[in-house]
Amino acid sequence: MSTPDLPPPSGPPVVPARPSMPSPPSAQPVPEGAGERAPAGWAPPSGPPAQVPLGPPEGVGLQEADPEGWRRLSSRMLLVHPVRTLWSMAFPLLIAIFAGQRGSAQGSNWWLWIAVAGAVVALVAGMMTWFITRYRFTPEQLQLRTGLLSRRTLTAPLDRIRSVDIESTPIHRVLGLAKVAVGTGVDSSRIELDGLTQEQAAELRVYLLERSKEVSSSADKAASTTGDSVAAEGQPHPAPAQGAGAGGTGDTTYQGGAERELARINWSWLRFAPFSLSSLVVVAGAVGVLFQFGDDLPIDQLEVAQDAWAWIVAQAVLVLVASLAIVVVIGWVLLSTASYVLNWWNLRLVSEANGNLRVTRGLLTTRSQTIERAKVRGVQMSEPFLLRFVTGAELTAIATGVGGAGTARVLPPAPRKVVEEVGHDLLEEDGPLTMALRGHGPRARRRMHVSHQWGTLFLTALVAVPTYLLPWEFFQGWPWWIPVAVLVGFGLLNAVIAEAGWRNLGHGLTEEHLVVQTGAVVRTREVLERAGIIGWVVHQSFFQRRLGLADLTATTAAGGEQVVAPNMPVELAVDLADRATPGMLTDFTTS
Repeated sequence: MSTPDLPPPSGPPVVPARPSMPSPPSAQPVPEGAGERAPAGWAPPSGPPAQVPLGPPEGVGLQEADPEGWRRLSSRMLLVHPVRTLWSMAFPLLIAIFAGQRGSAQGSNWWLWIAVAGAVVALVAGMMTWFITRYRFTPEQLQLRTGLLSRRTLTAPLDRIRSVDIESTPIHRVLGLAKVAVGTGVDSSRIELDGLTQEQAAELRVYLLERSKEVSSSADKAASTTGDSVAAEGQPHPAPAQGAGAGGTGDTTYQGGAERELARINWSWLRFAPFSLSSLVVVAGAVGVLFQFGDDLPIDQLEVAQDAWAWIVAQAVLVLVASLAIVVVIGWVLLSTASYVLNWWNLRLVSEANGNLRVTRGLLTTRSQTIERAKVRGVQMSEPFLLRFVTGAELTAIATGVGGAGTARVLPPAPRKVVEEVGHDLLEEDGPLTMALRGHGPRARRRMHVSHQWGTLFLTALVAVPTYLLPWEFFQGWPWWIPVAVLVGFGLLNAVIAEAGWRNLGHGLTEEHLVVQTGAVVRTREVLERAGIIGWVVHQSFFQRRLGLADLTATTAAGGEQVVAPNMPVELAVDLADRATPGMLTDFTTS
């Protein structure tokens, strides 16, 4: 194997890790210092010891790297890619089959040949995906190369890796494979290595996060010392404590503690599943599809169904409405429960021995998401109005570099007490999720009521204009009271929503965190670490200026990159921002 094209090292030669330290390596870039042995199969390409860390030991099962260090994913993906591609093309192929069958002359089977050709193309395209995809590790980067005619190379700096997620679909699990998604926090794009063995994926997760931590700490140390002192050390950084093997389990300590389980699924929580609004939307959509295509179903061929429907129609309208309501409720409960089980099966939230957070869950498709503890900037507790009736809540972690939204769900609908305990554990401070908040006063209440009624006035005008003014025959039959009913009905509804939103509105400040609560239909309490606030925005609309109100926005690099406290008195907003980050608003407060 030839030597990769790497820059010559400027530091001392690479020293292999001592045999007594089988843990992940300290990921120091080779030109700046010495490296250590990576876990099995996850070192950069083999080469002279003076340039790159040692290669993977024998027996790992990886394919041999080419002279440039590129490796292929597991050859078992030759069974996965074609099936996946064929599944993605199944619907178009079925449409082509049915359309061709109807349009072709009797006895003609040309449509069948088209379907077979499409299936063959799908299978070939799926196999080509494996042949054109390769990856490699350099001392500074993880690189993924793909593409046939237009080649694309994705890179992730090892010192910028913020999250490593592992996912296994049913076909992956049958073949012993997993997909690893690596996020850097720069944008929503991630590098996906789809086709590693489960053992390799577990080792890679530990290796990448440990290497990112070591490279970041090494860079900080190099920036705070002189070049002479850095060169004088010339020794490998200490490896993590023994025991952090594949999967991240072991006796490695974090701030003096071992791996600790923060939460585990409790199946008594299933009672909260039907109170999710998303489940109601799914059921409503299913009912709509059923009514849309109900005429195409072969129900009219069943005498029992015809007799049952005739009996229902013969009864009062109330019976028909009640029957539909029962069907919707039963479907709602069944779908929400099934979705809950599929998504949150075997849920475990763990604080790993090295400090990282790991969430594992899933029945058919298993998912494992790992987040650096230092990148967690806060939490978000959500309480949809149905879930509030049964004292339930959901919990989401706000972190830097986690997916596109910067958030990671860590608890499903669960008892609010459990959500508060786990949330405080993540925040490492008691109180932000349970403390009483300061309201925004009567001016905010007036502002919210007025703003909510603009929609009522618009809808009323939309109904009143054709009813009273336009000489359209279609509208002449409308009763005169319809616009009045719209005005009263939607006015009361929006008044209730505005009042609930004002009562839920509030803010607070603890020693470590900023707390903001908003929402009427879905009450949300966001807790943001004060050290994670990088700026403030005070925004006033025309109507807010007349009332002396403003929207205060705390900007951050985590989550949605902002936490908004709406309709605050201006003096209160400035005081809160100044107390949360002393000195940041000095020029503003003194002007």
